[in-house]
Amino acid sequence: MDERDQPVEYRQKRYQPPEGATELLLIRHGASAPARPDAPFPLVDGQGDPELAPEGREQADRVAERLASTRLDALYVTPLRRTAQTAAPLARKLGIEPRVEPALREVHLGEWEGGLFRKMVAENDPIAQRMVAEERWDVIPGAESDEAFAARVREGLGRVAAAHPGGRVAVFTHGGVIGQALAAATGSRPFAFLTPDNGSISVLVWRDGLSSIRGFNDVSHLDWSAPAPLS
Repeated sequence: MDERDQPVEYRQKRYQPPEGATELLLIRHGASAPARPDAPFPLVDGQGDPELAPEGREQADRVAERLASTRLDALYVTPLRRTAQTAAPLARKLGIEPRVEPALREVHLGEWEGGLFRKMVAENDPIAQRMVAEERWDVIPGAESDEAFAARVREGLGRVAAAHPGGRVAVFTHGGVIGQALAAATGSRPFAFLTPDNGSISVLVWRDGLSSIRGFNDVSHLDWSAPAPLS
């Protein structure tokens, strides 16, 4: 049969990011030290800055094992040390010095900083109930407004993406930041993606200010079973 007589076929293909898009691997920091009423967390620019707990350091090691063979153009952390401590094992494996992006620090919790947030949520405080019902951080006294938080997360991610067009970067950040980024990408309820697990990997593809989700809360590397490669 003449090749010209062959039927034209249009096969399904594996997803490829659009040309010039940046793949952002959003990694929530490992589990941090427990909050204690008699020992508030130290503050950095008014925000709680606990170090990683032992289980958080193990999670960091597993993240490093998962991503050690992944092509990454850069690593980013925030000014809060739990992100830098989570990134450290991967940074050593890859020989990449993490960059700091201040705009991707956690939402500011106002009067509930220093570890008090965990206590109030655990005790089901009425304000915590209202926070969940209204899906707003700023019902907490003195907390950052939701609009300001959303704007700075968008600004920070946009800055990272603009620095690496067509690249792939790992961003070690916080649960609130990841939740906000994914909610903005989908136009969902504000708290729809809260809270990703410690050490989890979510994937956002960013191009020209528009973003799409390619993965959420991947924790296969934290299980005892062998994780799937992240190509």
